[in-house]
Amino acid sequence: MVFTLCLSLKTSAQCAMCRAVLESGNDQSAAEGINDGIMFLMAVPYILVAVIGFYVYKTFSKSKKLKNIDN
Repeated sequence: MVFTLCLSLKTSAQCAMCRAVLESGNDQSAAEGINDGIMFLMAVPYILVAVIGFYVYKTFSKSKKLKNIDN
C-alpha cells in the first residue's frame, strides 16, 4: 500500500476539461494545486475505510481472546 501511495504522488489526476483549461494558461502552479487537491480528496475515503477496518478487526480480535480465556 505504501508503494502505491508513493507512485500516486506523481500522477496527473485531472479530468479532460480541467486539464485543457489549466494547460492553456501560463501559470502551472494552479495546475499543480488542482492535482494536489484531487489527490487529497481521493486519499481521504481510503484512509477512513482503513481506520474503521482496523478498529473493527481489533474489536473482534479482543473479544475472541476474551472468549478463549474464559474457556
